[in-house]
Amino acid sequence: MIRNALKTARYALPVCYFAMTACTSVQVKQVHYEEHPLIFVCIERDPKVMVEDFLDVLQDGFWRHAVETQVFDAPLPEYCEYHLHYTARRSWDMAPYLSYAELILKQRNLLIGKAIYEHIGGSMSMAYFTKWAGTQSKMDPVIDELLAEY
Repeated sequence: MIRNALKTARYALPVCYFAMTACTSVQVKQVHYEEHPLIFVCIERDPKVMVEDFLDVLQDGFWRHAVETQVFDAPLPEYCEYHLHYTARRSWDMAPYLSYAELILKQRNLLIGKAIYEHIGGSMSMAYFTKWAGTQSKMDPVIDELLAEY
């Protein structure tokens, strides 16, 4: 019995080590519906973002939560009570992948919600192989958590 436990531990420890050497970090300050009943959000286009489908994924995510969106270029239009500023970065490892994204949701100048997605390095772990997953599969859970009450 002890021999079987040692044998299992011998194989389990390397698996645990590799699983912990790379991961994804998601931090979210959720928007509360009772305080901010969003029905329309202006999204400020960030021309520096090189992730081609990022803006489409954002809009789809908000629409999925019954929040209409409109994309605008700075400056912020007067009619935009709620607006979202985003940034996203790609990294390279044999191919480009989404490595960082930040969503900042404000009511005028008041921060009402924030979400950060970050792929943290490492190699030969499950997270290593999922870093090339699409923008939607990475950002949908982040948007869903940000707008969980909608």
